[in-house]
Amino acid sequence: MQKIGLFFGSFNPIHIGHLIIANYMANYTDLSEVWLVVSPHNPLKRKDSLLNMYDRLEMVNLAIDNTDRIRASDIEFRLTQPSYTIDTLVHLKERYPTKDFVLIMGSDNLVTLKKWKNYEIILRDFFVYVYPRPGYDAGEWAEHPRITFTETPLMEISSTFIRNAIKDHKSVKYFLPDKVLDFIDKKGVYL
Repeated sequence: MQKIGLFFGSFNPIHIGHLIIANYMANYTDLSEVWLVVSPHNPLKRKDSLLNMYDRLEMVNLAIDNTDRIRASDIEFRLTQPSYTIDTLVHLKERYPTKDFVLIMGSDNLVTLKKWKNYEIILRDFFVYVYPRPGYDAGEWAEHPRITFTETPLMEISSTFIRNAIKDHKSVKYFLPDKVLDFIDKKGVYL
């Protein structure tokens, strides 16, 4: 059975940190592929701070153009909003019964996992691969049998940092793939 890693995110915008994590998961773990799932609206984030979901999906597609084993997913665009991870996982399992889905998350999200809708069902029915984030450790989840902690390179870059830099007219070259930077420049977003 093909094992698919689901890396959910607002990708507002997608940056090299996201891509390094996705590449690590696709090539240094037992995952067959990683799907970058663009979330229209994370219930734990303010919707008014998000760029249009189709623009964010376009940036993800530009970022992973010609990349093996990493693809973009707009599955949550067709589901009820705000997006709850458990609903998406159940929907994907029903739609693709021959695939095993693994949730990819940062250790910063692990800290808030108990606030997630039906987190117990997520941990009962799915495996979780965790990448490190600065200042967050495994905590109470260190020995959980469904959670795997990876040695993904530590990324201290964030979309918030990039949006603020763009707003302040600072260079974000090298933080973003060139095609994504061109898209942002042409659209004049985040200013």
